[in-house]
Amino acid sequence: MILADEAATARLGVAIAAQLQPGEAICLSGPLGAGKSTLARALVRALTTPDEEVPSPTFTLVQFYEGPRLKIAHFDLYRLTNPDEAYEIGLDEALDDGAAVIEWPERLAGRLPLDRLDVGIALDGTGRRARLTPQGAWEGRKLEI
Repeated sequence: MILADEAATARLGVAIAAQLQPGEAICLSGPLGAGKSTLARALVRALTTPDEEVPSPTFTLVQFYEGPRLKIAHFDLYRLTNPDEAYEIGLDEALDDGAAVIEWPERLAGRLPLDRLDVGIALDGTGRRARLTPQGAWEGRKLEI
């Protein structure tokens, strides 16, 4: 999928939010500056309020949000050195109570949630390209963008 600009990346986040269910994760991979945080911010705002403040959790590692339909946790695992750390900061609980958006999921070293949508974002000229790979409960779902 081609994401021509930031607005297209945000629309993808909104479309994913509409399909997200409790116990599921959205795993965002790609280089720095690819748009992972833009997509995550749009997804969180779609589940909470359009003016929700959604800072990058780069230093806090995780931010929790309460939406009317679904609780959502936004994890940034860039600074983790051990997969256990993600679970120590609440990944299991986040999935028990709602859903999670996970930036840098490769830091989990194969311990990814089973029900997830993997979103790989790559730089492509002046835009981005996203590859969506559904896993578990996400298999067979269609996104309306």
